[in-house]
Amino acid sequence: METSTTSLIFDFLRLDKIVYFLVGLSAIIIFSKLLNLWSEKIQEKFTGKRLFILQLTTIISFILYLVGTITLFYIVFKPTKEVLVTMGGSAAVAIGFALKEIVESIIAGFILLFDKPFQVGDRVSFGDQYGEIKSIGLRSVRLQTLNDDLVTIPNSKFLSDVVASGNSGELDMMVTTSFYISVKEDLSKVKKLLHEVVITSRYVFLEKPVAIVFEEVSASNNFVIKATVKSYVLDVKFEKSLQSDIVTRGNKLLNEEGIQRPSNI
Repeated sequence: METSTTSLIFDFLRLDKIVYFLVGLSAIIIFSKLLNLWSEKIQEKFTGKRLFILQLTTIISFILYLVGTITLFYIVFKPTKEVLVTMGGSAAVAIGFALKEIVESIIAGFILLFDKPFQVGDRVSFGDQYGEIKSIGLRSVRLQTLNDDLVTIPNSKFLSDVVASGNSGELDMMVTTSFYISVKEDLSKVKKLLHEVVITSRYVFLEKPVAIVFEEVSASNNFVIKATVKSYVLDVKFEKSLQSDIVTRGNKLLNEEGIQRPSNI
């Protein structure tokens, strides 16, 4: 009986089967990489559908890895009931504990893809990290910060911690920019000037409203007016470009118009 069991296991784990499985797995990985390259080319042609194409590519890649790997395993190894029973029991328990976190991440990945707290291409805040979701994989999410760092976060983390999405699958997103004005200034004039700056920016999405909100705040034992400009960027990838454009031209225009600015902030 022991010889028969050993024979079954050795036949199941034959070297040629392992080689075929690794070759097939490599083919799945290469095909997925090619799919992503093709997706990037399509995004360049259809910029208005960039996030939709990204999200669709992510779902296809996720399913390809999962279904492809399971199918390949059964085609190559052809596990019989006897083999599964033989390799079960304590071995299965040991493997189960070893792969516990991986299985949790895969299940979490499914939840992220279909529950959609965020999507590929979204700008999200997670903990002290902020940036664009580049991919949602079987094990982890990759987030690219605005400093161009690539942060890898296990999928399961997103099920227990708070995550905030700035654009929720849309290309446009609200961007806020602040200016500080003397309390003695004519705020209606300031509002007009800043509104002009925003609507003439090449990065602003004018199909959504532009708002300028004033509030009085304390700074260095003095009161000043904080003007918060709320506008929507045409594409999230231009978030910092829009913000820099508003700050640069806004400061220039306010100075040209003689608007007093507090210097002690």
